[in-house]
Amino acid sequence: MEQLIRIHPADNVAVAVSALKQGETVTAAGKNIMVRQDIPAGHKMAIVPIAAGEDVIKYGFPIGQATVAVQPGEWMHTHNVKSKLGDLLEYRYEPQKAPVWQPTEDHVHTFQGYERRDGRVGIRNEVWIIPTVGCVNAIAREIERRAQAFAGPHVDGIYAYSHPYGCSQLGDDLRYTQKFLAGLAHNPNAGGVLLLGLGCENNKMDAMRQLLTGVDEAGIKFLICQDAEDEVEEGVRLVKELAAHAAETKRTTQPLAKLCIGVKCGGSDGFSGLTANPLVGSVVNRVTAAGGTALLTEVPEMFGAETLLMNRCRNEAVFQKTVHLINGFKTYFQKHGEKINENPSPGNKAGGITTLEDKSLGCVQKGGIAPVEDVLLYGESVKEKGLSLLQAPGNDLVSSNALAASGAQMVLFTTGRGTPFSCPVPTLKIASNSRLASFKADWIDFNAGRLLSGESMENLSEEFLQFILTVASGTCHTKSEALDKHELAIFKDGVTL
Repeated sequence: MEQLIRIHPADNVAVAVSALKQGETVTAAGKNIMVRQDIPAGHKMAIVPIAAGEDVIKYGFPIGQATVAVQPGEWMHTHNVKSKLGDLLEYRYEPQKAPVWQPTEDHVHTFQGYERRDGRVGIRNEVWIIPTVGCVNAIAREIERRAQAFAGPHVDGIYAYSHPYGCSQLGDDLRYTQKFLAGLAHNPNAGGVLLLGLGCENNKMDAMRQLLTGVDEAGIKFLICQDAEDEVEEGVRLVKELAAHAAETKRTTQPLAKLCIGVKCGGSDGFSGLTANPLVGSVVNRVTAAGGTALLTEVPEMFGAETLLMNRCRNEAVFQKTVHLINGFKTYFQKHGEKINENPSPGNKAGGITTLEDKSLGCVQKGGIAPVEDVLLYGESVKEKGLSLLQAPGNDLVSSNALAASGAQMVLFTTGRGTPFSCPVPTLKIASNSRLASFKADWIDFNAGRLLSGESMENLSEEFLQFILTVASGTCHTKSEALDKHELAIFKDGVTL
């Protein structure tokens, strides 16, 4: 196993695969270099002299500037590197034809899914109880408890979700809640939905009905608790009907083109951009090349790498939507007095990520090389096949829920430090390093750290895709599906495109 990885020939730093000790000699860029300080695994080491003010290059792009002169063998991190981000930018559309991934072998990729009447396919067949207002959360949970008898061989579960919103909301705040809840109700993993209201909330049931026009009428029911003498009994009756409707749909063989995956990361480390994120990007290439769909979100974690996405936009209209997506989020930060470049979390920094550019250049690799086909507003359902960008923040729970509300049947979540959370759709955790995969085996579904031990990207990508298809087929479940997924996380401040 290599001690250092130089990701791109233009890089003036390399990533330590394992911890390096001061005084030892390592090989990088064809030279023997003495390590000048202890360098933790996943962190960067200078491999050539870097002058004060000179760009620090990783992934072939600047991730910041050196604040002092640096010699080969020095540790490069927050103490001697600063971000170059900070202002709104003007962009020019310079389209680059994105290569289409071509398989080296004739693999047949299918899964067993639930085809809905509108042609979309679910990978789970569940009945969801979705409150329009937080006041009825307890009622929803009681209906869920009493209705468990209606789950069965063809109904994968009955779940009540909860959130504290819907009452006394106005304007965009209310609009975002409504769009999110309507989008979630439309997710193909829900074979039936009970929309549960109180009756006096601002989030009126009639408004929700209008947002759900076109949804399979037999698969959705509405209940206003103030209008029912025994709301729990009535809710259980409606869930029984929904479960019976859902049970009519059985798993059938579906092509890869029917898969819609959401991709995001959290608790990243210095290996995320070398292993887990490129692995997910490789799967995105395979899914989109087959006619499937992928959603990339976490807009603030595109800052510094956004031009890589902009130049892959299908046309200038999509490019302009991407510009507004990026600058809209930057304006949102500025409106609240926040710095645009204040992003890497303490955990990110401890894992070796130094600046937002460092983080973003690793993060966008989850989108592979596919052309960008569309840009979606928060709560908006996916419309185009291929890769779309989704408006949502970096918050793990909010952005994962946003992916579900836009139609993702599952979320591929890369991590270098681990996280146990779940969301309404199966959330598959991919470790960036083998230590995490072993240490948190009850959280991690797949180990991308094997790439550091010499396994090929081609072979591991195919293995990973086959695993994803077993999850989609219901023959395997993600680790997080065994945990509580009842809480919804909703974005509470609008970013207007």
